[in-house]
Amino acid sequence: MKKSARHWIVAMDGPAGVGKSTVGQLMAKRLKYRFINTGEMYRALTWKALKEKVNVTDSAAVVRLAKRLKWEFKPADGGVTLQTYIDGECVAGRIRDEKVSQSSSAVAGIPEVRRILRNLQRRLGKDGGIVMEGRDITTNVFPKAEIKVYLDASIDERATRRYRQLQSAGHKVSLDRIKADILARDRRDLERRINPLRQAEDAIVIDSTHLSLREVADRILEHIRAKRNGNS
Repeated sequence: MKKSARHWIVAMDGPAGVGKSTVGQLMAKRLKYRFINTGEMYRALTWKALKEKVNVTDSAAVVRLAKRLKWEFKPADGGVTLQTYIDGECVAGRIRDEKVSQSSSAVAGIPEVRRILRNLQRRLGKDGGIVMEGRDITTNVFPKAEIKVYLDASIDERATRRYRQLQSAGHKVSLDRIKADILARDRRDLERRINPLRQAEDAIVIDSTHLSLREVADRILEHIRAKRNGNS
């Protein structure tokens, strides 16, 4: 039975710094869907591992931790964005720590962790009506999603966006360091043994280098409207 558009899944992948979260939130508000950034799940697990002094390079220990945690996902302040709760605690304000950022790639590279979190992501999206972004949402988590998007941008543009974002949050940062960090993250995402970052063959590919993130959201929404009307 064909799902109505209010129950569709919008899956979005792309490298770091392309604006997937901002675009995803804009679309979710317009569509009256929920939104989740799945990268926060990996960061949340990393934060908990560091808090409990679990070695993030000890795959078995990290997997045991992931399995025993109580995972919940609740809207922030009644909005569209789902935030991650671990054992009843919202971790949104804790997972941007630099140490978490440095350690999350090791956690995200553990195959069993990816399977555990993939199951959580599928549970969140099983009824549709959600915009979900990450690195393997279109290719692994929801390969049959009604709408698939691969968002990209030049490395210089991505680094500049991240630089401005961190500066506006009051952080002292180096543009060159940010660019190097993004390139290193790209390499890890592309070379990861399990579920690496790649474009789904049937994804809409948008280069946002010379577009505002609102313009990107508008383009995707136009595609969604066309598909709803049977023109795509």
